[in-house]
Amino acid sequence: MKILRVKDIDRCIGCYSCMLACARIVFKSHSVVKSAVLVRTRGGLQSKWGADICRGCPDAPCAEPCPTGALRPRPGGGVIFKRDKCSQCGACVDACIVRMIRLDEEGFPIICIQCGSCARFCPQDVLAMEERESV
Repeated sequence: MKILRVKDIDRCIGCYSCMLACARIVFKSHSVVKSAVLVRTRGGLQSKWGADICRGCPDAPCAEPCPTGALRPRPGGGVIFKRDKCSQCGACVDACIVRMIRLDEEGFPIICIQCGSCARFCPQDVLAMEERESV
């Protein structure tokens, strides 16, 4: 099973193509606010770029507290999200160990589904979908 990885962060130029692809393809939005990837500077005016992504945890701690089963562990890591089952409780936000889940304006989680859209549209080859080593 493939999982999203930061392949070479030093190649990042801060173009936000990954964020726009995620927002557009997964969340049907034209705003980077609705992206499960966060590209930002690492600090300071001349610092390098950083990309915060879901780590695709094998045990998916964000899914465990979901009272409706809207989040289920994905084989190989990460989660499967069923929006129609989501009660908008936000339990997944608090349970995410890397703090990469946040709620949109309607209260639904903006959460990575490990689809690889962000990696496909990264012109600098910063992100990649890679086979996960046995866990």
